Amino acid sequence: MPDVPHAADLTVPDSALAKEATALVRDATDDLIYHHSRRVYLFGSLLGRARGLECDQELLYIGAMFHDLGLNEEFRTSGRRFEVDGAEEAAAFLRAHQVPEDAVRRVWTAIALHTTPGVPEFMEPEVALVTAGVEYDVLGIDYDRISPDDRAAIVALHPRPDFKRRILAAFTEGIAPKPETTFGNVKADVLAHFVPGFQRGDFVTVIRESAWPE
Repeated sequence: MPDVPHAADLTVPDSALAKEATALVRDATDDLIYHHSRRVYLFGSLLGRARGLECDQELLYIGAMFHDLGLNEEFRTSGRRFEVDGAEEAAAFLRAHQVPEDAVRRVWTAIALHTTPGVPEFMEPEVALVTAGVEYDVLGIDYDRISPDDRAAIVALHPRPDFKRRILAAFTEGIAPKPETTFGNVKADVLAHFVPGFQRGDFVTVIRESAWPE
């Protein structure tokens, strides 16, 4: 089987760095996250072409592959947003391979901001396109921007059986142990739906109850 859909005319980076990242994520995650991460790269690449964006495909690939690694069990007591945990793992991986700091920064930012809508699209292409790929695969944003043939080819290569339910379950499992990290971000919606008794942080209440005396 070819590594990428012929209809999409894409190539997955085959550098030693990309291959090692693939092996690491394949070993560290289940089929759900692995196939989702590969789709994020492929969809992000196609959307980049549609938007006329040129980027470092290897960095986009690393960002896509690591973007949900922070959902893993070992990070559930970190006290940090899962996006930051994934970003830190990617940064450590890249630094271990002597990747320049500017590239590390772009990948870190792409992962850290991938659930922060309205910001990444104005940043470097690698940052914008990780989020675009995530939004396409999870939320269906710009769904018709990719042709049905290309979409079907990518899903045939990286299937998404029962994906909506399973990804919501993965979000819940990864974030429920540290609910405080959902303050001000979209993952509060996940816990509100699936964790009985969850109380989301309220920005107005935080201001009114702050230590300031006035």
